[in-house]
Formats: sequence, structure tokens, C-alpha cells
Amino acid sequence: MNKASKASRPATPARAPARERDNAVAVEERMYQDIYDAIMEHRLPPRTKLTEQTLCQIYDTARHTVRKVLARLAAEGMVDLEANRGAFIASPSPAEVRDMFELRNILEHAVLEKLGHTAGTRQIAGLRRMVEEERDCYLNGDRPRWIRLSAQFHLALAELTGNALLVETLRKLVSRTTLMIAKTEAPGHNACSFDEHETVLEALEKGDIKAAQAHMAHHLHLCEDRVRPDADDQFDLRAVLGKGL
Repeated sequence: MNKASKASRPATPARAPARERDNAVAVEERMYQDIYDAIMEHRLPPRTKLTEQTLCQIYDTARHTVRKVLARLAAEGMVDLEANRGAFIASPSPAEVRDMFELRNILEHAVLEKLGHTAGTRQIAGLRRMVEEERDCYLNGDRPRWIRLSAQFHLALAELTGNALLVETLRKLVSRTTLMIAKTEAPGHNACSFDEHETVLEALEKGDIKAAQAHMAHHLHLCEDRVRPDADDQFDLRAVLGKGL
């Protein structure tokens, strides 16, 4: 092959689309994580509108990337997509909140029933490490990670059942109820408390399924009591999501 043939290879153009795809994926993931964290930290409260044009400008990306992120958040129950109106941070009605916690109680009762017969020492030890990390994050003031771990504890229990459909159903319920829990809590009554998680594990470790279920029901009841009313404030997406970009 002569030098002219080698020089005519379209090497650079071939790499360009791959780089563009990688950049789009990175932007998509960063946008998703930024919005998710802002919702869970209550920096973007329920009913905040997520304007596509503004998100495009903040992240310097195309509308189809924004729409992929919004669809992903909607599938997880974090965002409501309303025809001809756009995307809003989810804001379940009081009746829906009651229904969601009732369904969570039913599902998590069943999870503990199964785990009471199948969970081993190693699995419970893994859950205990999660609760310890949850406690450390709370005490160290790392609220974003504490909130994520608080929610993840319930999903980690469900994952041990091996039932993927149950996990996906619970994931949406956990996300949607967690975003409604009050931003500030009285000392010793923090949302999705690690102490309450610990009592569930202690009963599970002893093989006392009924006690574990009772502790979980009490815990979910306290979480429901912490749900705050809808916020009417208007928030600037650029002020919340545009930092550091």
C-alpha cells in the first residue's frame, strides 16, 4: 500500500462520532445525577418545572438528551410528564401518598416474610454495613449520600428476594415517597432513620419475622408522618443545577 493510500484513510472522522457519543452519554449521566440529587436534597421541591430549553442551555446539549433524562426520572417516579405542559418534579396528592405507603407496607411485609426464611448471616452483615454507612453520613453532614443510602436500604432488602419485578415496583415507590419527606426533621426523628433500620435487622437476625415486620410497619408509618405539604415556591434551575458547569 502506498503513502497516498494510507493518507486517504478516514481515521479521524471515524473516531469523531464515537467521541460525540461518549460525550453525550457523560452529559446525560451528569444531568440525571444532578437532578436526582437536587430532588432528594429538596433543592428542587415538588412541582418545580424542568424546562427543556433551560436544561439544554445549562448542560449545552440537545433536546433529545434532555428528554431521555426526563423519561428516566419519570420511570423512577421522580418526575411527572404532563401532556402539553412539560416535566415537573413529582408531587403526589395526599391520597396517593397514603396509597403508596400502604402498598410499600404490603410489599415490604412480604419481603421480610421471605427473607426471614432465606437470609443468611453474610447477607444481614452486608445490610448492617449499609446502615453503619448511613449513620456515618448523617453524623458527618453528608445529607445527599445519607438520603440515598436510606432509600437504598429498602431496595437492598428487596433485592435479596431475587424478584426483579418486586424490586422495580418498590424502587418507584421508594423514590416517589422519599422525595416527599420533610427537608428538616426533629432530632432523633430523621427521615428513614438508620436506628429504625437497625431494629428491623436485629429482629431479622434473630429469626423473629413478625417482630421485623412490626418494626418495618412502624418505620414506614413514621416516614409517612414526615411527609411535608406541597411547596409553592418557584425555583431557578440555573441557580440549582448550573453551579460548577
